[in-house]
Amino acid sequence: MALQFEIVPHILRFTFTAGTSRGSFNEKETWWIKVFDNRNPQVVGWGEASPLKGLSIDYSNDFEHVLRKELLRVTADNFSLSDPQSILSLVHSLVPSSLPSIRFAVETALLDLFHGGRREIFQNDFFNGKMCIPINGLIWMGEPNFMQEQITLKLKEGFDTIKMKIGAIGFDDEIRLLEYIREQYGPNEITLRVDANGAFGEGDVREKLIQLAALNIHSIEQPVAAGQRTLMRQLCKEAILPIALDEELIGVHGLGEKAQLLDQIQPQFIILKPSLLGGILACQEWIELAEERDIGWWFTSMLESNIALNAIAQMTANYAELMPQGLGTGKLYTNNLNAPLTIKKGQLLYNHKSQWGNI
Repeated sequence: MALQFEIVPHILRFTFTAGTSRGSFNEKETWWIKVFDNRNPQVVGWGEASPLKGLSIDYSNDFEHVLRKELLRVTADNFSLSDPQSILSLVHSLVPSSLPSIRFAVETALLDLFHGGRREIFQNDFFNGKMCIPINGLIWMGEPNFMQEQITLKLKEGFDTIKMKIGAIGFDDEIRLLEYIREQYGPNEITLRVDANGAFGEGDVREKLIQLAALNIHSIEQPVAAGQRTLMRQLCKEAILPIALDEELIGVHGLGEKAQLLDQIQPQFIILKPSLLGGILACQEWIELAEERDIGWWFTSMLESNIALNAIAQMTANYAELMPQGLGTGKLYTNNLNAPLTIKKGQLLYNHKSQWGNI
C-alpha cells in the first residue's frame, strides 16, 4: 500500500480563559494529519497530534518538523491494513514511545482509512448512534463568580457528575463552591470529582483531603505532583479520599513498567489520555493491567479537537459498564471542527443527522 501523509496545522481558540494549576490557556496548538493511498486518494483517514506544552513529553518548538519526519519514516515501510488490532501493533512498533501524541495520531488516521474514511475508528454501537457515553461536566478554574456560573450551567444541563479543577484560586474558595453544590444536591444525586493537577504539598495534602472527603467527593485526580511514589502510595493506602493517577502515568511505557507503577502505588483509579500516554494500544494495556488489579479507570480528552475526541469516544465505547468519562471538551473552542458529537443530559452521543465540517 502506497500511503501518503499530509499535515494541517491548526490553532484552537478557547471560548474563555481555561485555568489550571499549571497556568491558563487562551489557545491550543494542534496538528491534523490525513493519510490516503495514492491509488485511491479520495478515501482519506484523519488523525490528530496534539501535545500539550508543559506536560507532553513530545512537545517541542519544532514539533511540526518532528511530526513530518516521523510520518515520512512511517510511509517508508510498505504494509497492508489487515485488521484494527494489527494496525495498532504495527504503529506501536513503528512510532517510538517517546512520541505519544504522534503515535495516537497515526493509529487514528490508519484506523479511519481502514474503515473507509468515514471517521469510524472502531465498529461499535457508539459510532452507529445506538449508544451514549456518560460524561462529567468540567468546571474550569477562574474567579469564584466564573466558576459559580459554570457550576450552575452544568447542573441546569443535566449533568449528574461534576468535575472541578482545584488548586489555583485558593482552597477556601474552592471548598465553598463545592459546598454550594452539596447544599443543593446530595451524593446520591450529584457525583463530585476534583482534579488538583499535583497542586498540594506533603505538608497540607492530608488536611485538604479530609476537608474534601467531608463533602462526599468521589475521587481526586493527582493530589500531589508526579514522581512522589512513596507519598502517593501512602495516600492511596490511607484512603482518606479515593485517588486517581493522571500525570503519574506520563512516560511510563512497557507492560512491566506499567505493572510496577500500579503495584507500587496501588491507586483506586487511573486516568487515560491517549495523546499523553502513547495512543490506543498503550491505553488498552493500562486498562488490562488495571482491571487485573481491581483498579478503576476512565478516559479523558486532553484539549484536542473533535478529531481526537471522536477517536477517544469510540475507543471508550468498546468497554462495558462505563463510569462517567472526561469527554465533554468539544465545545471549548470557537473554531473547533464541526462534528456529529453531541452532548445531551450529561451523555455524549454520535448524531448521524449532523455532519463533519470540511478541513
